[in-house]
Amino acid sequence: MDSRETIMAVDPGSEKCGLAMVRGEEILVKEIVPRKHLVERIKTLMTEAGPIVIGDRTGSRAFIQELVDKIPEAAERIVTIDEHLSSVEARSLYWKYNPPQRWRRLLPVSLQTPPVPIDDYVAVILAHRYLSGK
Repeated sequence: MDSRETIMAVDPGSEKCGLAMVRGEEILVKEIVPRKHLVERIKTLMTEAGPIVIGDRTGSRAFIQELVDKIPEAAERIVTIDEHLSSVEARSLYWKYNPPQRWRRLLPVSLQTPPVPIDDYVAVILAHRYLSGK
């Protein structure tokens, strides 16, 4: 596994999905995509990525089937990865990149909920798990 290879990671959801492209420690793309636009967005980014890492929980089987039906060449690049506790890790990653401000600095981040969806950070965590061989 080449750490300089670009990994596309997807946290599939029923309405919104996390999408990330990671090369080593560098995050190239990190976005939340409406579920109905996810396959099209993957299609536009596929030429820049190697493996397509997909979380193995909510709706992943149906999403993988849809992806393969609409983009058959994606089938050989799909890798599923365990999503267990990825949301907890993603919350920590969110606070790393977005430290609390003002009075929130006084509260431990473990007691805070990010003010925005973090599906994109979950996708980054999935890419990192793939790269680390978990």
